[in-house]
Amino acid sequence: MESKRILIVDDEKPIRDVLSAALKDDGYGVETAFDGESGLEMMKNFKPQIVFLDIWMPGKMDGLGVLKRAKELYPHQQIVIMSGHGTIETAVKAVKSGAWDFVEKPLSLDKVSILIQNIYALLREQGEKQALLQRLRQNLALVGEGPLMQATKQIVSRIAPTSSWILLSGETGTGKMLVAQNVHYLSPRASQPFITLNLSSVPQELMAGEIFGYEKGSFVGSDYDKKGKVDFAEGGTLYLDEVSLLTDECQMRLLKLLTEGQFQRVGGRDFLKCDVRVIASTSRNLEDEVRAKRFREDLYYRLNVVPFVLPPLRQRTEDLPALIDHFGDQFVHHGGFTRKEFSEQALEAMRAYPWPGNVRELRNFVERIYILTPGDFVDLHDVRFAGLGASSEDPSMETDGLNFRDARARFEKEFLLKKIQENNGNISRTAEMIGLERSYLHRKIKSYGIEG
Repeated sequence: MESKRILIVDDEKPIRDVLSAALKDDGYGVETAFDGESGLEMMKNFKPQIVFLDIWMPGKMDGLGVLKRAKELYPHQQIVIMSGHGTIETAVKAVKSGAWDFVEKPLSLDKVSILIQNIYALLREQGEKQALLQRLRQNLALVGEGPLMQATKQIVSRIAPTSSWILLSGETGTGKMLVAQNVHYLSPRASQPFITLNLSSVPQELMAGEIFGYEKGSFVGSDYDKKGKVDFAEGGTLYLDEVSLLTDECQMRLLKLLTEGQFQRVGGRDFLKCDVRVIASTSRNLEDEVRAKRFREDLYYRLNVVPFVLPPLRQRTEDLPALIDHFGDQFVHHGGFTRKEFSEQALEAMRAYPWPGNVRELRNFVERIYILTPGDFVDLHDVRFAGLGASSEDPSMETDGLNFRDARARFEKEFLLKKIQENNGNISRTAEMIGLERSYLHRKIKSYGIEG
């Protein structure tokens, strides 16, 4: 934390002097003021984290007036009210108006010291939490400046501060989880839990218990009470992925939570209050599910207050360079790779590809490029070799059952064979083309058993 600064505002000079000397001995930076007006001016210039403020002071502004003005101008400063005998009721009123606490006169320096330590401990915790949230927000950035991504960012900025439940629609891999995380970490609930549940991974017979919890004896094998995801998301956000897979029972329970703010555990009788924001997502068309009677119409309209459809990557290919750079940054910082530059021909080929797996597929492809391309320049032949648009039945791209090292070795061998063939077996020319030392290429050829 920056230097610790404390301001004392009191019209009694002996109190200012004694308290100031004691706090300076403890290593704090201290300034004093003798009335409300000079106290406010010192708050502006000295920028203290903590202010000890007397209630009764001469002049145009008493302690309560200073408190009210200070909370408007400097909301991050923590104010401790100092009150003499007979003013406790006023001090309590001050705390309700935003003061941190109050101390009685004559002051106990031990109590003052403990109070200051507690305030700075909280400020440090708040600072660490804000720094963590800022890092999270940076790592969860929505990448792209095209019109569709700009519209997505605008919707996120508008709905994040609200308490509305949200339904995200879009193809698999379009970034629904990422949008849900942005909504949460830009909301007032950012410091509370963000709990996720992919419903496609939960058996239908266990779904209600997984979401809402269950009580002991509610079914065979329930030997103890179990909390559900709703409990763990208390005060925060619950993200339900593939919400179209909710069972009829879960849909009914979720609707009650949405409309009444309460739920029942499986096998339970009591209704439990819960403060949780639900963000649901689906890759299916929920309107079709409603028409087919597989999804409750009332729940659908409750969820779909703000229609939020994420565009597929093929509709926003203008964002490809930004996404490639973003993923490249991750691989450089966390994978030990060097930065790679993509040629315009490589980018054109990538723009022409439909990306059925969307952003998720692009990330995996860029990682493959970083693994397979030995140089710092990625050209058209590199993206083709990495499998851009290749059939899933292409045996050279089959990696099932392989670990990372074996998969990389297979790709490297295929790459070297292709480059050597392109250069009619000329090893020196091949080494120059792919950016390797000739001796290193010879060792690779020998290790892979490639005939020259």
